[in-house]
Amino acid sequence: MKTSEFRFLFNGMLLLFILVSSSFAQEAERISPPAHASKIENAGTRSGIMTAPLAGQNFTPSQNDKWMVSVRPTFIRKHITPEITALKESKLKEKRWIGDSDEGGQKSAMAATPQIGASFEANWTLVGTPPDNSMAISNSGIIVTVNNDGIEYYNSSSNILGFESWQSFFNDPSLTSIIYDPKVIYDAVADRFVMVVLHGSTSSTSKVLVCFSKSSNPTSGWWTYYLTGNPLNNNCWFDYPGLGISNNEVYLTGNLFNTGGPFNQAVIYQISKASGYNGGNINWQYWHNLNSTPFIATTLMPASHGHSVSFGPGMYFVSSNAAGENRFRLWDLTDDLTGNPSLNAYTINSSIAYAPSADASQPGTPDLLDNGDCRIQNAFYLTGIIHFVLHSDIGSGWNGIHYNRLNVSTLANQTATFGQPGVADLSYPAVASFSNSLSNHDAMIAYLRASPNTFPEVRVINCDNNMQWSSPTLVKAGETFVNIINGNERWGDYTGIARRHGSTAPRVWLAGCYGANIPQQSVVNTYKTWIAEIYTTGTGIESVPDLKNISLYPNPAYDLFQILFTSQTNEKVTIELFDQSGKLVRVLYEDVPRQGENKLIFNKGVLASGTYFVSIKTNTQILKHEKLV
Repeated sequence: MKTSEFRFLFNGMLLLFILVSSSFAQEAERISPPAHASKIENAGTRSGIMTAPLAGQNFTPSQNDKWMVSVRPTFIRKHITPEITALKESKLKEKRWIGDSDEGGQKSAMAATPQIGASFEANWTLVGTPPDNSMAISNSGIIVTVNNDGIEYYNSSSNILGFESWQSFFNDPSLTSIIYDPKVIYDAVADRFVMVVLHGSTSSTSKVLVCFSKSSNPTSGWWTYYLTGNPLNNNCWFDYPGLGISNNEVYLTGNLFNTGGPFNQAVIYQISKASGYNGGNINWQYWHNLNSTPFIATTLMPASHGHSVSFGPGMYFVSSNAAGENRFRLWDLTDDLTGNPSLNAYTINSSIAYAPSADASQPGTPDLLDNGDCRIQNAFYLTGIIHFVLHSDIGSGWNGIHYNRLNVSTLANQTATFGQPGVADLSYPAVASFSNSLSNHDAMIAYLRASPNTFPEVRVINCDNNMQWSSPTLVKAGETFVNIINGNERWGDYTGIARRHGSTAPRVWLAGCYGANIPQQSVVNTYKTWIAEIYTTGTGIESVPDLKNISLYPNPAYDLFQILFTSQTNEKVTIELFDQSGKLVRVLYEDVPRQGENKLIFNKGVLASGTYFVSIKTNTQILKHEKLV
């Protein structure tokens, strides 16, 4: 066929670009909830913009003695109210076990059963409980896995790249209190990692430690920043972090607790990310006095983009209701801190009540596993839908999984429930997108499981585009019961899951805890972490649009840069250029290309030296990415 050539002028010169990733691009805009919805405007108070200087930096981690033990106290935090504790204990008296089996009667042959690819042991739990697993994986397959003991790095072939305890990672003698509750996320736009770790559990010691990887390889080090955990200076400390990312910002949520006392309020930290990747001062602000009536805003969970990870401006959050009503709350932070943001809230009716279950049994010990309460565990956003998961009582005091899809345009919420009373407790779920299509809503859900006949283990299940469950897959069986502390054992507080952006077919990675012994350290009845790659052999994955033979050259480019592709579709193609921080530089092309071979030619001369990314996508799919240096 005849070749069509497209040349795009920019400031009188030809502009160079590169193609961007199959799972990377900024959504043009977020969808606004309907005008007729029950809306609480100005649902929170915004602080002034503050600046945090660079506090330190982390260097290349150790590769010598993986199981380096740190000296610090085992910490147990009171995480639920006395009223919820009493409710859970009353349900335990009525709980009856009918037998252990796979939860049956809820599966669809249409939903593809998860398969396990790479699979290996990772972090141990030596001194910190619960494990608090979190993980992230880059396009190139570098894995960052964290728990309350420290951080470890692997490649996707299970080879360890390094490790550190938290004391070694920060290497700061001023951090004298406990370091805990790590969360990590991958920024596919900038090809970097962002992490948050908490320090201290009093108003005088509470700090939020925010870390940005110096490069796409996190083993080359991190820039670290210390934000106050007592932002209102009201004798509170920061707990239960939630971490999200947009095109320009990092969002951190948490709960403030009165020192030695009860829950005070939920807060949102809004942080500009570009300077964090360069080790410069970062600007940030926080939101407080969140209007939660009739809710008690136990935990707000940010909903980052399920494919590209980055979108905006602003961010959505979801929270569960601790007042016993069948409702959730959607929070809409409308703009970046450099704009004119407001925080609005919407009440979402639901079939799910706030119903904490009794704690879970395990064989070999009277110690129960703490099922916690019903706060939302994990969320992501994809094409107008917020996906989120939590666990709660599904009958007779047994814990099960509730997976939700909240339509931002209509505020309608769909729920699929998995679990069976009397069989096993399913707890601490985490959800990730499992589709190559922006219009397909397949999801993978990792969770923890135990019963009177089953040691604490890790499983995964698929919920397909039609909200149908697959059969569950055992990822790692427990090897023993857990007995770390006197009395009931902490179990959670969350499970790690991450989509590997840029994979040809969907790939999800998870990190969960299971009961195990650690004979190398003479530690018994504790937790280990298991990392696994999840895929399917069949499934609900929509075909890629007929845009073929994409090639780009040369890279690196010194003058002209060319992209060739063959189009056999009438679908519109959009090409956008982003800088290293994820900021949109220019929409380069948005049209329906001619069928056949097309050539795009650009001159890089108008761009400053540095790394750039380009997104090429259709209305329904993001196709490919690379970076240009």
